[in-house]
Amino acid sequence: MTGTVAYSLLIATLIDFVLGDPYWFPHPVIMMGRLIRFTEKRVRRSFAKNKVLGGCVLWFVVVGSSFATVFWAIRLAGKISPLLAFSMQTLLMWNCISTKCLAVEAEKVGSAVRRGDLNLSRTRISYLVGRDTTELSFAEILRATVETVAENTVDGTIAPMFFAVLGGAPLMVAYKACNTLDSMVGYKNEDYIELGRASALIDDLVNLIPARVSIALIALSAPLVGLNAKEAWRIGLRDRKNHLSPNSAHAEAAFAGALGVRLGGTNVYFGKKVEKPTIGDAVKELEAEDISRSNRLLFATTITTLLLFLLLREIGMKIVG
Repeated sequence: MTGTVAYSLLIATLIDFVLGDPYWFPHPVIMMGRLIRFTEKRVRRSFAKNKVLGGCVLWFVVVGSSFATVFWAIRLAGKISPLLAFSMQTLLMWNCISTKCLAVEAEKVGSAVRRGDLNLSRTRISYLVGRDTTELSFAEILRATVETVAENTVDGTIAPMFFAVLGGAPLMVAYKACNTLDSMVGYKNEDYIELGRASALIDDLVNLIPARVSIALIALSAPLVGLNAKEAWRIGLRDRKNHLSPNSAHAEAAFAGALGVRLGGTNVYFGKKVEKPTIGDAVKELEAEDISRSNRLLFATTITTLLLFLLLREIGMKIVG
């Protein structure tokens, strides 16, 4: 299986570029979501007096079963046919990469903004962010969209590829399970502050390296789409800690520098105003075209990440072998 990881990842990325995440195809994240909700209900009953421990159990059940299921499914498929195992691994990797899907959804917001439809813009950005979107202005919608593309460049591309080159589809799917857990239970509100603590902390840990290498990857990719590599690197390093999350500001800062815009600032989550530091310099005001520029930078970064990670994997394999 290890010898086919590079080919699987390359093909999976090409499929994503062409197809994205079609609605008709069964997505593993949907099944993960159902498993999380099923397990959460039982954990809440069984660990009512110790929700932190219950959250640890929830994480181990979801991530452990995701890894084990994929590992043994590919292993058993390999006993039937190497081609079957390769196909299964490739399809699973494809479903863990979300470059085109993210770009398509972001461009839908950009299209609504260009049409001047504020209500539609608010509705479309609400599908991408967890903040309150009902009172957002066009400028705030543009900022939220660019931030989402930047942050998900790590979650949807760099990190999945990082774990793919380390452990193939099983580890890639396990990462996706971590990420899905964080998005579903990793909230700092009354319902999840204890139950979601383990999921939120572990998601931060598994994204430490991908987030930090994202600055270099984005800076390397910026010239490929006519954006500013020097500023991506400079602002990335300067503002990488300007976020409540230990990881989110790295890619956002690099995107802000490449685009010459300012991100960050105040947002509203679940009725509560959250003050955040600003990221980047307002060399120019955000405009709808910055969403398209962000998408182009997303695709360029995906290609750069794929090639560099595969090269490093090949070097590593030669050193080990």
